[in-house]
Amino acid sequence: MTADFTDSERAAVYRAIAERRDMRHFCGGQIEPEVLQRLLNAAHQAPSVGLMQPWRFIRICNPERRAAIQNLVEQERQQTAEALGERRDEFLRLKVEGIKDCAELLVVALMEGREAHIFGRRTLPDMDLASVACAIQNLWLAARAEGLGMGWVSLFDPEALGPLLSLPQGAQAVAILCLGPVTAFYQQPMLEAEGWTKARPLSELLYQDDWGTPLC
Repeated sequence: MTADFTDSERAAVYRAIAERRDMRHFCGGQIEPEVLQRLLNAAHQAPSVGLMQPWRFIRICNPERRAAIQNLVEQERQQTAEALGERRDEFLRLKVEGIKDCAELLVVALMEGREAHIFGRRTLPDMDLASVACAIQNLWLAARAEGLGMGWVSLFDPEALGPLLSLPQGAQAVAILCLGPVTAFYQQPMLEAEGWTKARPLSELLYQDDWGTPLC
């Protein structure tokens, strides 16, 4: 086996994975154009089913458009709180987005015309969404390596966001990404630190041969 990466290079990859956090607290600032381009190139190098590259990235530069997106997120935040019942107040205390304070705001969407792509999707049509998730993860890890925070916001109604961004019929927004400098990265996932939930160890999620059979 050819050792393409040095020990330090491999360690850097694993460090970026381990220290990646879903960030909500940003401190303004800006991202240099060449850095943003590197991040988007990293996203674009993600694998995709049938090489269909279903991701589309929309950079939000208009302040009024950013405010409108934040308003949609706030609407969904309130509806999510009501749906959570007894955990409503606990949820409302959480910071769930950094749209107002992040340096860059991106919306990621699935392209239109996806039904024409059958390779790898005949029985698993959601592989287009899985491909977009890979692109987002690439961007996330690259951002961490650049010392930038990123947060994935999923509290929005795609049917409301689509028209706001002039998405064509068949396209669908799947992620709002907050990106930019942060004062510090969370030492652990924020939802765990806030007591909302606790991450489970890999050993509880790893089976052998059959569902639920612990790995020997």
